[in-house]
Amino acid sequence: MIVRTLETDINSQHYETEHRMTVTAPSDRPDVRAAFFDIDGTLTSFVTHIVPRSTIDALHRLQDRGIKVFICTGRAPSHMTVVLETIPVHFDGIVGLNGQYCFDDHGFLEKQPLDADDIAVVTRWLDEHPDVCANYCEKDYVYFNQVTDAMRATWAQLGKTAPKVFVDDPHVRTLTHETFQISPYITPEQEAEVTSLCRNIMGVRWHPDFTDLIPANGGKPEGMKRFMRHYGWTREQTIAFGDGGNDAAMLEFAGIGVAMGNATEPAKRAADYITDDVDHDGIMNALRHFRVL
Repeated sequence: MIVRTLETDINSQHYETEHRMTVTAPSDRPDVRAAFFDIDGTLTSFVTHIVPRSTIDALHRLQDRGIKVFICTGRAPSHMTVVLETIPVHFDGIVGLNGQYCFDDHGFLEKQPLDADDIAVVTRWLDEHPDVCANYCEKDYVYFNQVTDAMRATWAQLGKTAPKVFVDDPHVRTLTHETFQISPYITPEQEAEVTSLCRNIMGVRWHPDFTDLIPANGGKPEGMKRFMRHYGWTREQTIAFGDGGNDAAMLEFAGIGVAMGNATEPAKRAADYITDDVDHDGIMNALRHFRVL
């Protein structure tokens, strides 16, 4: 089972608030078959570290209408549990690791690990920059090459949604385990340097302090496409919600792309609509705006 149903401490009850952007809603209910949701800053609040009651209700109502709901996150499967086991919803599938690891609990699995040569290049670059912290993401294990003050500060922002921290040696593990994502704490300039050295890597950011290095031909839209092919959906039949820079391509690709009110500028620019923030019922309000609910 992907998600366990446990009772969640929820505090938000107000569904009707003013939208930040005026978009004319369609006259008829759109033919939405699938809804994709980022986790951090979209489902969960960076303020309360919980999922608002209105969002829980929205997810259940979507499923009641026959619309499938998916997680679409940069987190690895092993880093989702701390959040998903607090949400009383059984998700229909998971797009994890920024689209690189997609699965459900009915046997569906499609994945795209990083190229071994590119992993070696990134690891060598980290050796040459011993002050840089990075985490390496496998399917069931995520580890850091070291722990730094920058990493501790980021983890503190996640509150109770922060996963457990492990430290390991990438020189050893990457030789015997599939690595889907590497997230170094580097500047955009350093990111450009690293990616220029690799054959098939790009960086996507949801936090200013670090980037997620994934295959250049990957990303959240590619993860969405994996489930779309599986079910026979078109992009016009999808709606997606996100807040970070790593969500921008997903919001641009989806039939309806919704940026949270607390979203970064790249996500807002890519979206069809900007709703309220996660703490003010943004997901429910957008679904009502477009008459999906």
